[in-house]
Amino acid sequence: MFQVVIPESENWDETKEEFVQIKSVTFQIEHSLVSLSRWESKWNIPFLEKNDKTTEQIIDYVRCMTTTQNVDPKIYQRLTAPIFSQISEYIEAPMTATWFNDELDAARKKEVITAEIIYYWMIVQNIPLECQKWHLNRLLTLIRVCSIKNAPPKKMGRKDMLAQRKALNETRRNRINSKG
Repeated sequence: MFQVVIPESENWDETKEEFVQIKSVTFQIEHSLVSLSRWESKWNIPFLEKNDKTTEQIIDYVRCMTTTQNVDPKIYQRLTAPIFSQISEYIEAPMTATWFNDELDAARKKEVITAEIIYYWMIVQNIPLECQKWHLNRLLTLIRVCSIKNAPPKKMGRKDMLAQRKALNETRRNRINSKG
């Protein structure tokens, strides 16, 4: 959960021709599978793709992440570059101490990841649906950990297999005092 604070400001009201004081606003956002799903259902494009998004799409994602009730829709127009920067840092934060060796298979790197794909991974890994409200990076890390832990052990390479057999034979020879 991340708290967005839009400071108070002073704007010029052209109709009244006077300065108007606008109060500070604070609301909570959560970068989760739920917010991702909401946004993708509206825009019909994958959010996690690295393609450029319009300002309207980015503002709408902040709206989709908002967990605070009854936030005035006009508030999102007051988001400034520094606030967007803070939100971006929050979205990109790993939210976990787990790290990987980055041995991702090429197929997964090329796959377009959408909310439905992530839900599929959750179902396949038996991850409870309550986790859809976690920070998305934390959920993706859990999915990846489950995938690694449930994967069959890797086959040993020929070189490693021969080295292991040589070591076992050496140990057996030493145990029975044999040279051959």
